[in-house]
Amino acid sequence: MAEDKAAAILEVLEVAGAQHGIDVVDVEVVGATKAPTVRVRIDWVYDPENAERGTISLDDVAAQTEWVSEVLDAFDPFSGSYTLEVSSPGLDRPLRREADFERFAGETVALTTTAVEGRRRYSGKLVGMRDGSVVIVDDEGEVEIPLSEVRRFTIKPAFEKGEKKSFDKPKKGKAQKA
Repeated sequence: MAEDKAAAILEVLEVAGAQHGIDVVDVEVVGATKAPTVRVRIDWVYDPENAERGTISLDDVAAQTEWVSEVLDAFDPFSGSYTLEVSSPGLDRPLRREADFERFAGETVALTTTAVEGRRRYSGKLVGMRDGSVVIVDDEGEVEIPLSEVRRFTIKPAFEKGEKKSFDKPKKGKAQKA
């Protein structure tokens, strides 16, 4: 049910997003059925000629939220109230379209398949697309997974070893230098 709602919302937002130069990266519907949360991840439409534009900023997301809200209000996907969250795709950006898999070739990725038997999770380097299948290289070699069998596919953020991240907490009992 939530996946059907998310797909319908995604379809409506993609049409409106094109008019605003926005790529609707992903839509999720989570939480209680009486008052769900709709998570919409957006970015600028990718233009290889203008690649230095970069990813969407927090200020840009705030500016784009108004039309997203208006489109959802007009579409009215729920009988009751819902919460709308609009954000950038983040470091662990989800990939779902063939163009995404080509654009982010070379990135380290993680994916889950819809397979009922056998291996369901993979992690490795994204090669791209080949004959309707996503191609990655993992520890066991090259793997091809039909796009229709991909359940979730995200970029795995890479941090340099030894790099201090802002979310690291100081260890107890150790003095920290300023």
